[in-house]
Amino acid sequence: MSKIKAEIIKYSKMLNSRKLSALRSGNISVRYKNGFFITPSGKKYSSLKNKDIVFVTLEGRFDKKIGIPSSEWQFHQDIYKIKNDAKAIVHAHSTNATAVSTHKRGIPAFHYMVAMAGGHDIRCAKYATYGTRDLSKNILKALKGRKACLIANHGQIAFDENLSKAFELAEEVENISLQYITSLKLGRPKILSINEMKKVLSKAKNYKRG
Repeated sequence: MSKIKAEIIKYSKMLNSRKLSALRSGNISVRYKNGFFITPSGKKYSSLKNKDIVFVTLEGRFDKKIGIPSSEWQFHQDIYKIKNDAKAIVHAHSTNATAVSTHKRGIPAFHYMVAMAGGHDIRCAKYATYGTRDLSKNILKALKGRKACLIANHGQIAFDENLSKAFELAEEVENISLQYITSLKLGRPKILSINEMKKVLSKAKNYKRG
């Protein structure tokens, strides 16, 4: 358990150092047995200690005497319950992904790397107040057949088989978002066809990230 907590703290601090989220915004979790460990509510990542990382069961129970989980723990719970391949989740308020999300638009196949999120586009979940079950429902819909999505007027979320890969995917989404914003400054980008994206997705299945 201490190793998992230490890993969560390491990547939480990287949210700040890699400029994916400032101060205490966003959250990170890792699946463990019948639940998950998650960053706490309201604490700056720079001050996190192992004792601050909170365990939440898949039924939504946690010990308030030990700590209060991130206010958005519910969508972590729902993703773990629905997505068996989700072992770690990174939610970030990264600048460019958030900027795109404020237009309530997803990211089309303007670049083949969009496929890293699992499909021919990156969807944007509809807006709902943070920390609500409505937001969870919207996120799950946007994540259908995907490992990452934007969240309208909010940010982005990514999951994968471990925390390293989930964090890397969040970085990919942020970079893709910046490239998309830049391409729009030149006009309307040319979108790759569904057939081409199917080829890319087929190749991506065999692409191993270290």
